[in-house]
Amino acid sequence: MLFIVATPIGNLDDVSARALTTLREADVIACEDTRRTRILLDHYKIPIPRHFVSYREHQEGRAGEYLLALLKEDKKVALCSDGGFPGISDPGYRLVRLAIDENIAFEVIPGASAVPVALVLSGLPSSSFTFKGYPPRKGGPIRRFFEEEKDMPHTLIVFESPFRVAASLAAALEALGDRQAAVCIELTKKFERVSRGFLSDLKAEFADKKIKGEVTIVIAGNNPKFCRETSAPKTLP
Repeated sequence: MLFIVATPIGNLDDVSARALTTLREADVIACEDTRRTRILLDHYKIPIPRHFVSYREHQEGRAGEYLLALLKEDKKVALCSDGGFPGISDPGYRLVRLAIDENIAFEVIPGASAVPVALVLSGLPSSSFTFKGYPPRKGGPIRRFFEEEKDMPHTLIVFESPFRVAASLAAALEALGDRQAAVCIELTKKFERVSRGFLSDLKAEFADKKIKGEVTIVIAGNNPKFCRETSAPKTLP
């Protein structure tokens, strides 16, 4: 049996009893970074299993075949990432597909995720939203990335590197216009911080600011209520 285990995105208390039980009973724990997962296991006094392996983005194929062999031996395999759900902008999707293709049963153990936390903290509409992972890094692709959402009414959520927040805000402003948004930093952690405002204001705020930690950006959809009005200069009669 394969278990997809969501783990805390920051605060170690944000883990379910079911997730802890699954990790304790697993024959194999596969994780993005064994050092990060070891912190969680040590905190809850969960013994390190004999098979404690890395499952990273650039070696999912090779690692997936290894885990598949263990699953076929009736081992209980728990997959987790550094935080949140495996497969959501983290390694995991390929192993899930492999399990489906091989008719291997799997369960998803729910838990913390930066997406809903940031959405609620932003104060923007939450009835419908789009999550698009990480934007591209280069100028043309990142503009097109945001332009695809220009006419959409849904709230937009993206992850971003702390080194590229200003660039993403600038690209979003250019493509979407001046909409309300929120920059959420280090969610659930000691130094959690949320900056809310229009994209132009946030762009200026983060232009020269050094940021540490995980960042989630939330941007309002195409709704006049959440867009800053721009009026042409008045001319004298």
